[in-house]
Amino acid sequence: MSELLYLECTAGISGDMAAAALLDVGADEAAVRRALDSLPVEGFSIEISRVTKSGLDVCDFNVVLDEEHENHDHDLAYLHGQGPADGKHECGHGCEQELDHEHGHTHGHGHTHEHGHERGHDHGREREHSHGHSHDHGTGHDHIHRGLRDIEEIIQVAAMTDGAKELARAMFAIVADAEARAHGIPVDKVHFHEVGAVDSIADIVAIAVAVDSLAPAGVVVTDLPCGYGTVRCQHGLIPVPAPATAFIAQAHGIALTPVPVEGELVTPTGAAVVAALRTQDRLPERFVIKRIGMGGGKRAYETSGILRAMLIEPLA
Repeated sequence: MSELLYLECTAGISGDMAAAALLDVGADEAAVRRALDSLPVEGFSIEISRVTKSGLDVCDFNVVLDEEHENHDHDLAYLHGQGPADGKHECGHGCEQELDHEHGHTHGHGHTHEHGHERGHDHGREREHSHGHSHDHGTGHDHIHRGLRDIEEIIQVAAMTDGAKELARAMFAIVADAEARAHGIPVDKVHFHEVGAVDSIADIVAIAVAVDSLAPAGVVVTDLPCGYGTVRCQHGLIPVPAPATAFIAQAHGIALTPVPVEGELVTPTGAAVVAALRTQDRLPERFVIKRIGMGGGKRAYETSGILRAMLIEPLA
């Protein structure tokens, strides 16, 4: 019987956790790098390394943003409402109904893809940025906010299979629908803020290519943990789970299990990954584990911060 992919989300799921776990379980890293390298998107570099998380050796998938695109998602004090709301941070969730960057920053960046695997500890986004090669995808352009059609065009020209493109489009469509519902606007008016930022474009493309290369017969996700508290978005503090995450769970029948952890364990990107990939919500009665991968998250909550991916073979 063909192998199943099991995503064990006891500590939650986000885009970077999923990309790291899939690479660690055996996805084609060369294909992932090739797809990311082909994106007509500037301002980021990719680092794939080993880190120690909860005493375990795990894979880290890090999208390093330049100053222009930095979203400060690792700043937990700000993210959960303890820092100043000065408008300089672009983290959190949701879309922007109106573009507010009228000052029109102009920039021309290449992006560097890291080819080494360095061992280290996970302390936010503090990583080495050297030993890569730069790819310039054009001259300067205005700071932009992308709609779903813009992102679909980016995916269409990427160096990835049709199957991977379909997965990536599905994940973004799921988030766009949830954001439209959350803000009470049509889908074509959604301007992605968190999920449409360059880091999440990289996350979702990497995940789509990774799953396509693994080609499992199905994907098992049992349920998702639901923390509590608040998280900051462009418009202020919102409850956990974030509205987009909750709408995705509702629309796709994803079970949530409350856990006594203050923080956002499942991001909209993570929920969209589950919604797009899951084919069953129960493990086989008996199975053997063929391969195991572990991906670490960036946020320091009272959990392991690890997403475990397993390729399993059901037994009769």
